[in-house]
Amino acid sequence: MTKKKEILRITDTTLRDGHQSLWATRMRTEDIMNIIELIDKVGYYSLEVWGGATFDVCLRFLYEDPWERLRLIKSKAKNTPLQMLLRGQNIVGYKNYPDDLVDRFVGAAHDNGIDIFRIFDALNDSRNLQAAIKAVKKHGGHAQGTLSYTISPVHTVKKYVQDAKEQVELGIDSLCIKDMAGILSPVMSRDLVTALKKELDIPIQLHCHATSGMAYSAYFDGVKAGAGAIDTAISSLAGFSSQPPVETFVAAFSETEFEVKLDIDKLRQVNKYFTDLSPKRCKPRGFEPAIDSEILVHQIPGGMISNFRSQLEQQGALDKLDEALEEVSKVRKDLGYPPLVTPTSQIVGTQAVMNVLTGERYKMVPQEVKNYVKGMYGRSPAPIDANFVKKILGKEKPINHRPADDLKPILPTATKNISNPELIRSEEDILSYCLFPEVATEFFKWRALPDNQKTPAPADLECAALQGKKEEVKQESIENLLNPDDYSGINSIIEKAAKMQLSEIIIKKGDFNLALRSGNGASKSFDFAAADEKPQEKQVAVAVKEEKKAEAVPVTASETINAVMAGTFYRSASENKPPFAEEGKTVNAGDTICILEAMKLFNEIQSPVKCKIVKILVENGTKVTKGQPIFAIEKL
Repeated sequence: MTKKKEILRITDTTLRDGHQSLWATRMRTEDIMNIIELIDKVGYYSLEVWGGATFDVCLRFLYEDPWERLRLIKSKAKNTPLQMLLRGQNIVGYKNYPDDLVDRFVGAAHDNGIDIFRIFDALNDSRNLQAAIKAVKKHGGHAQGTLSYTISPVHTVKKYVQDAKEQVELGIDSLCIKDMAGILSPVMSRDLVTALKKELDIPIQLHCHATSGMAYSAYFDGVKAGAGAIDTAISSLAGFSSQPPVETFVAAFSETEFEVKLDIDKLRQVNKYFTDLSPKRCKPRGFEPAIDSEILVHQIPGGMISNFRSQLEQQGALDKLDEALEEVSKVRKDLGYPPLVTPTSQIVGTQAVMNVLTGERYKMVPQEVKNYVKGMYGRSPAPIDANFVKKILGKEKPINHRPADDLKPILPTATKNISNPELIRSEEDILSYCLFPEVATEFFKWRALPDNQKTPAPADLECAALQGKKEEVKQESIENLLNPDDYSGINSIIEKAAKMQLSEIIIKKGDFNLALRSGNGASKSFDFAAADEKPQEKQVAVAVKEEKKAEAVPVTASETINAVMAGTFYRSASENKPPFAEEGKTVNAGDTICILEAMKLFNEIQSPVKCKIVKILVENGTKVTKGQPIFAIEKL
């Protein structure tokens, strides 16, 4: 008698982690809607479609509403449960949020279509999971706990089992081993799953990235040890720093005691769709190796490694990549061996980059690093050396309680801080604003514009930059841009091109081509060239030139404070708080004078000397390059 095969469940990550890892999270909602009905019929256990970085990127780079994306997906995916990645107390952001926001976000996410919530904490601190797990159970969702896997002297099988037991006590329905860097070995996969199955009576799932090449064997050994589900992506969005390809495991497990019930023909159709779409969404890999063995040393996860390289390039320091990767390991040790997953991957990675850029370790310390050392992100896996704590915090003392206990409810007063209440259309908008005030506000403003005044999303300009740094804006999207009585449209496109540092942007209107070529990438610093100029176009050209002249900043001061890194310049901590520095005012050495947002962290910049602020040289919210003057000063 033939023994009945055991069903192996597959979660598809293509629509979330797949493109987050390989396309820098640049998949559009339209891309998903064109294929979701077919994916829904493949036979997956669940579809990971939301959470992680997708929420932030939708607002910031795609100019899309992440809530609307979720609703649209749910309207077409009738057969397969939808899943999201929830960062515990961080929700989908990069810091802890109050419990009331966690609860309402989870409730809204479930109402809009999420069935399974994979909840993780970067430090595996169960205190940071309890509010999210409680909320998921309250609103009727499936709460999947998570072990953020890493390798260090303190991360043992015994410790992982203890962490898992704490999550079971909080009420999780299943458990995922989250190997975000692709460093789970086959032996460790077997041993860890075996130990968890012995101690726990809940399903175990494996999530691995293919970065080091070990994920394939880790999946096999983990499944044989008792894991009942694995994460994969469609092959055209698999491998490298993404998950392993689903087609491989359908074939491989068909020869074992396990059965994978997926529709092969539909998988082929889905794969072709994304194969054809990929050139429009990501830079060709060229000769970049498919396997990164260095991941076993620096442990930077799949979702971050491409951004890490990009961030170094933006800082003009790509030649220091090897040095920065080596520094990551050193910083991680200093901080008590945190697993490198959002937000700790950004915290460790940014500090490592700063150490390399400044040439002195911890000469410049972001506020997020200070908060981490203080315990505001949770309990570090290993105790942090007392001398190091003193170096980072000075006289401040670390906390030893649940970080969120210090946070007051945010929802009762959320709308009071919105400068333009008319921009808010729904409860979901309020939640987006609470998570990302500046980013959400900019999106709401853009959304409120008439269609003929809406500029291309930054991601569209990015794609153009990746494909030769040239963008053609379709005529129908700029129908009234070249009206000589209204220059707002052309100015906003100039602004976008400058912020994206495009070398050229071409706008077509009929037979007329308006070409704008950037100088140093600074905002509105362009030479103007046009083919067959007519009187109307000349008026536009004059307007652009006059605006450029009018915005020239007369600087009489002999000294400037320059940007220590590339990033976005902010005069204050938020739109509702006063500027750190004002023209005509005196600041002391060490005073915070602005914020540079870089690598997902808000870095407070201090004045190197006592001085008078003569002129602020850049506009709020403007991208600046490393070394660019941002303040004209007089030393005192």
